[in-house]
Amino acid sequence: MSVELITVLMLTSLILVIMMGFPIGFSLAGVATVFGLIFVGPHIANTFMLRMHVTLSNYTLIAIPLFVFMGIVIEKSGLAGRLYDAIYVLTGRLKGGLAIATVLTCAIFAAATGVVGATVVTMGIISMPAMMKYRYDKPMASGAVCAGGALGILIPPSILILVYAPVANVSVGALLIGAFVPGMILALLYVLYIGIRCFINPEMGPSAADGGVHYTFWQKSRMFCVSVLPVLTLILAVLGTIFFGLAAPTEAAAIGAFAAVLLALGYRKLTAAMLVEAAIRTARTSAMVYLVVIGASFFTSVFVRLGCGRVIETSILGLPFGPWGVLIVMWLIIILMGCFLDWIGIIMIVVPLFTPVAVKLGFDPVWFSLMNIIVLQTSFLTPPFALTIFYLKGIAPPEVSLADIYRGVVPYLLLMLAALLLFSLFPDILLFMPRAAGLI
Repeated sequence: MSVELITVLMLTSLILVIMMGFPIGFSLAGVATVFGLIFVGPHIANTFMLRMHVTLSNYTLIAIPLFVFMGIVIEKSGLAGRLYDAIYVLTGRLKGGLAIATVLTCAIFAAATGVVGATVVTMGIISMPAMMKYRYDKPMASGAVCAGGALGILIPPSILILVYAPVANVSVGALLIGAFVPGMILALLYVLYIGIRCFINPEMGPSAADGGVHYTFWQKSRMFCVSVLPVLTLILAVLGTIFFGLAAPTEAAAIGAFAAVLLALGYRKLTAAMLVEAAIRTARTSAMVYLVVIGASFFTSVFVRLGCGRVIETSILGLPFGPWGVLIVMWLIIILMGCFLDWIGIIMIVVPLFTPVAVKLGFDPVWFSLMNIIVLQTSFLTPPFALTIFYLKGIAPPEVSLADIYRGVVPYLLLMLAALLLFSLFPDILLFMPRAAGLI
């Protein structure tokens, strides 16, 4: 059997097994096992054991349970409600102020938790009733929650980055530092869009009549210092230790986890029951991630050993579109896969195949990785399987329909594409912070 046919059969089998509903980790490992036994032999089991040992002994991946624990503790500390109240007081009287407060709170809370689902559900529960009370345009309100929550995969510390970096063989620290600026730029674009749209058509986002009007300057300052400043300090402490070379990403994650516990203690939310629940949820989430990473590592090893990696590389490099055309094709594939798969499956399938191609085309691997992470945000917003849309629909007020949410995310998808164009024209926007930190 030719290598080309094996490549087609292996990828087709993987997609079919995943579409049948099997967990991604088992799908990757199962397909690799079948093809490995057929074309390599029983000793392929040694490869599986080796890849499992390498994954479980990877020092960088220890940051995953630490960041997950940090995010869960912060979520349980009631920080999201405090953040929203403080930012609402500052922006509530603006046209579209509640939606702006939602995006800003999502950006900060997402950075603190690194988990999209927790951000969307928490912010949807807090902000959607307030926006419906002031008769906000339903697509406008829904899009703000979904797009703001999706920032959690980009703004560090991000679980996605911790999974992505080892697969792409790039520095975790470089991606964590480099993702901060594009995350802030996207949040700014969302805020500008809401502000301009509501300025042109005030009925889409009326100002809240009581937004901050009863608070003095000192009361507003106190709310900011109590609610916003601690979490900003936490985020900057994690990133700062990496930026200045004081700690590796794993050590920074430990600092963040410890600081989150202190933050919960300061808010008087720290209890034994909360710590036990956080530990159990952390173990479950981390086990799922590790299972997928082990399965993907085994799949990639078998895929490359059979020569399939060279087939994919040759096929993509042979496209008659030039380097930028090939890059756009790869991004379109990621966007299309995002309509049907979650981010971790996309990373494990395409990143090991696309990254060597991008490097051969002359693109910086850190820049290419950051651009892919931005593109991966679309997987949370593109139907039919858009996770943020399903999260929000599950907790949104009954008057908000699924069609309202779908319409609401479209402008933010276009803003993501505009940001990709900006970062393509000016790649130093993504690279100057990792370079300043000496990470590339």
